[in-house]
Amino acid sequence: MLYNPTVVERTVAGKTISIETGRLAKQANGSVLVSCGGTSVLTTVCYKPLEESSGLDFFPLTVNYIEKYYAAGKFPGGYIKREGKVSDRETLIARLTDRPMRPLFPKSFKAEVQIISTVISADCENSPDVLSMIGASAAVCLSEIPFNGPVGAVKIGRVDGKYLINPTQAELETSDFEITLSGTKDAIMMVEGSAKIVPEEDILKALQHGHELIQDIVAMQSELAAKCGKQKMVIEESGIPADIEKEIRDSFIGLDNALFVKEKKLRAEALGGLMKNAKAKFADKIASNPLYKSYISIIFEKMEYEILRKAILEENKRCDGRKLDQIRPIVCEAPVLKSTHGSALFTRGETQSLGIVVLGTKQDMQGYDSIEGSGDERFMLNYNFPPYSVGEVKRMGTPGRREIGHGMLAKRAIEAVLPEYDKFPYAIRVVSEILESNGSSSQASICSGCLALMDAGVPIKEPVAGIAMGLIKEENNFKIVSDIIGAEDHLGDMDFKVGGTAAGITAIQMDIKILGVTFEIMKTAFAQAREGRIHILNEMKKCLADPRPELSATAPKITSMQIDPDKIRDLIGPGGKMIKSITERTGVKLDVDDTGRVNIAGINQAKVTEAIQLIKAAIKDLEIGAVYDGVVARIENFGAFVEIFPGCDGLVHISELASGYVKSVTDVVKLGQEVKVRLFEIDRQGRLNLSIKRV
Repeated sequence: MLYNPTVVERTVAGKTISIETGRLAKQANGSVLVSCGGTSVLTTVCYKPLEESSGLDFFPLTVNYIEKYYAAGKFPGGYIKREGKVSDRETLIARLTDRPMRPLFPKSFKAEVQIISTVISADCENSPDVLSMIGASAAVCLSEIPFNGPVGAVKIGRVDGKYLINPTQAELETSDFEITLSGTKDAIMMVEGSAKIVPEEDILKALQHGHELIQDIVAMQSELAAKCGKQKMVIEESGIPADIEKEIRDSFIGLDNALFVKEKKLRAEALGGLMKNAKAKFADKIASNPLYKSYISIIFEKMEYEILRKAILEENKRCDGRKLDQIRPIVCEAPVLKSTHGSALFTRGETQSLGIVVLGTKQDMQGYDSIEGSGDERFMLNYNFPPYSVGEVKRMGTPGRREIGHGMLAKRAIEAVLPEYDKFPYAIRVVSEILESNGSSSQASICSGCLALMDAGVPIKEPVAGIAMGLIKEENNFKIVSDIIGAEDHLGDMDFKVGGTAAGITAIQMDIKILGVTFEIMKTAFAQAREGRIHILNEMKKCLADPRPELSATAPKITSMQIDPDKIRDLIGPGGKMIKSITERTGVKLDVDDTGRVNIAGINQAKVTEAIQLIKAAIKDLEIGAVYDGVVARIENFGAFVEIFPGCDGLVHISELASGYVKSVTDVVKLGQEVKVRLFEIDRQGRLNLSIKRV
């Protein structure tokens, strides 16, 4: 036989998950097909030989996630019928797959590794993202690559108080939250999700429940690896000779002082000066031994790591002098721009986000197309991180994975407090321009975005804010750090971001750099994050406590009216002629849905009122006795036809032109003349009888 497949299966929360290997993509170092229901994801891992990756001072891991439209029996949308540019959805799921895996590779392993997950079958009920995460871990476990896994993953929801594991898309529509959880047998590795203002204790219970079920998924992979896993390669630790390390360490006199300079820029200058002096001091040795330069960098960072962590664990001392639970100074301004619909500037320490809001109609919504369906996205949040925000010179291009991920996190946090579309029928776009960054810029985006929405007059349910928490852990000793800055993120063990209102959580994201965190740590982090979030919300309320009572003067005003669904065809007209005529004449935007709800958007209220009259005329929703402005469109011997709305005219009989005797129609009206007429009758055939003399 060409192949001999091996399959393991488990039933997790009533759904069968299977992992198969040995049949597909056998030339990869590790290859699995993970299936649940009619959804299957093929995940492979390959690595370059160690000799081809020598000299690297980082671990070059790449994770790709690809959705094939054929998986759902669909053609790609657009002119080109082939999958093209990676979508934001694919980028986000690639990040989900990457984040729990990365910390579990040995620090000394520097070979280039590529993981590729391809959705090859999709039933549009069982989400492929969790299967990609399971597949990535399983493929690496089967390969020669050293790995401290396996890692399992589940998605958690809750409907009517009941937990749902790996819920369908339909179930998620009514769920209180949607959280993706990944972990090893003993600890949690990654959390990502959104919630509809849910208390911290409920989220923690959901994570505990999810982690219990992860055990089965971890056991599946261990069973599969025991049956057909390859021998793991042995990685030799290439340490720095002790005499060289001591010599370099002794040269960094004053590092402990430089690391605790409060301002980021001055701290960077002080640290940079120490590094420059060290390289100058060892210039001859660097010239004779190329590895010496990397030794200096490695030891410098190692010493930073030791000094910062010891200061926090033993002295409760941070780089910028704050207490462990202290939030940086906050300044909020709204508005800051004159022509936008809403704007706000949120500054927290050396992190600053400019939030901008633009409101539009249904025509402005973002269309999307994926294997799970297509539609329009009402709410958009774009996060931009220009190089000047960190004082760098860098090529600018399309948004990268980081920008897409940070934008999605901020979007999830804010989306839970937006008004429902039927009460506020606007497309909403929030843009966060990061003007300065020293940690927690995604959470600053939540704050600036919320303030900008309130400045625009959007009736949000509650203000929402975000905070990033850090962790320093050595064996059983740990400290949680609030509102982390860049150095604490880089040298710490966890980046735990929580967005929410005073009542509960709306978004959560956790990444770690160690082999997992316990629920004791998470409980402490949740509690400390809540205290910080309440503090930030109170600071925001000093600027804007509630949404402005009226919509921004620069925003379009949308008026809704309901028409008989059977009249929609009349409103649109043949080839869209009628609705196009109304929009051209008034300058408003019109949206009509299948229920007969019509949204009329425009800046000028008089034009909106005119459009409403035109719509009523188009659907013959005319009022007997009402007076209308019209134009003489045609003259006959027996009277004049007056157009009161585009495509809608009626007859003014010669006897209705004036109070006295009229010999000729043209004695009273001329072609193209504007006149006021009163509708006094609609006959059985739907014809309008108008009068000038009755006005």
